[in-house]
Amino acid sequence: MWKLRVWQVAPLTQQEAPGGPISVEPRITEPRINDRIRVPEVRLVGPNGEQVGIVPIAKALDLARESDLDLVEVAPTARPPVAKLMDYGKFKYESAMKAREARRNQAHTIIKEIKLRPKIDPHDYETKKGHVVRFLKGGDKVKVTIMFRGREQSRPELGYRLLQRLAQDVTELGFVESNPKQDGRNMIMVIGPHKKKAEAKAELAEAKAAARAAGLPEPVEEHIDDIDDVDEDFEADEADETEAPEGVQVQAEEAKASESADS
Repeated sequence: MWKLRVWQVAPLTQQEAPGGPISVEPRITEPRINDRIRVPEVRLVGPNGEQVGIVPIAKALDLARESDLDLVEVAPTARPPVAKLMDYGKFKYESAMKAREARRNQAHTIIKEIKLRPKIDPHDYETKKGHVVRFLKGGDKVKVTIMFRGREQSRPELGYRLLQRLAQDVTELGFVESNPKQDGRNMIMVIGPHKKKAEAKAELAEAKAAARAAGLPEPVEEHIDDIDDVDEDFEADEADETEAPEGVQVQAEEAKASESADS
């Protein structure tokens, strides 16, 4: 005869179940206030920061109602939890305004770019250096790019010396954050400002306030876009270099002239 065997299998625990344990505790994003505080007693802090002591939750709620304030749990992990008497609506509004002001005053460092040639003339160099100085005074980083063309690519020391000269000229305002390195036909160096962006904005605000007090025109923050006038010259030079050699050009011109004469 067949015998029926019954196997007893223990149920899986939460740790053994597929997907791991499931958290059933809700995520609290705001502090508990008033009747939502479910503890027998709290360490109570008065509206002006004075220490009241450990009191039953019922008494703390009575004090909150008498003062027309809210009982807010400010340290739920303490034993017993710490609660404070305050106007919770006003507290939330002030916190939101502080967060908005902090975001408004938050400053981000911007990387500007200046492009130079290895054989730049002195006047153009002073102009480009002036842009670098203004960028660094504004608290921005500057990416300096030396663009080589043709046979200049075999003389990288020219670009290196120019970058070292520029770094030396602006050493009071910035420092070499990234040393010169070759990148294809270009050589790149990054100069970082000694002054932070927030400090530069604060100084500009002080200068504006002083100008208003003295009845003078307010200084404005200079916004200088990346200097790309070099790009047009660079493309023109590249086009000239791709033209046919001089002897071939002369032969082509002579053939064209003879064709027009025959016609």
